[in-house]
Amino acid sequence: MIFALIVILAYLIGSIPSGLWIGKGFYNKDIRNFGSGNLGATNTFRVLGVKAGSLVTIMDILKGTAATLLPLAFDPSFPVLLAGIIAVVGHIFPIFAGFRGGKAVATSAGVLLGYAPLMFVLVVLCFIIVLYISKYVSLSSIIAGLFAISYSIILKDLPLIIIVSLMSGFVIIRHRSNITRIRNGTEPKIKWM
Repeated sequence: MIFALIVILAYLIGSIPSGLWIGKGFYNKDIRNFGSGNLGATNTFRVLGVKAGSLVTIMDILKGTAATLLPLAFDPSFPVLLAGIIAVVGHIFPIFAGFRGGKAVATSAGVLLGYAPLMFVLVVLCFIIVLYISKYVSLSSIIAGLFAISYSIILKDLPLIIIVSLMSGFVIIRHRSNITRIRNGTEPKIKWM
């Protein structure tokens, strides 16, 4: 019963559509109708600006962290990384937004924050450096995911390697169209950095 409760709560936490709620609540805009049509932080930055994008990024990170720490409140024997990956699935397929969610970059980062804070800091630094150089959020997300896999292998933490590989796989798959646009030179670059 506790196992099922943690699974359901982790999914529901991940399903909170931060971008949709911020957009509709404060800007009277459904961000799914603008930009990439995605519910994630990147499209929020693009459609609503830096302030809203920053807030959604923080909220999405905290979703992953909250879900990862959830077992500590109910059953510490429940694998915390499993709770985290369930939140990532909730972010990608949110019940509160017609199962059309974001690409799970920030929520995946939040899982790392809950499980391995130093790794989270290093992955964020990697993301920022690549973003500063390339101006592509999508490329920065993919490279940060690959860096996270490499770092987890260095740590020799098998559960972390498995979960980080899954999360990075989700990120890469969700960015397939971005990869094509980068190759074609049509992927939009950020203008605020």
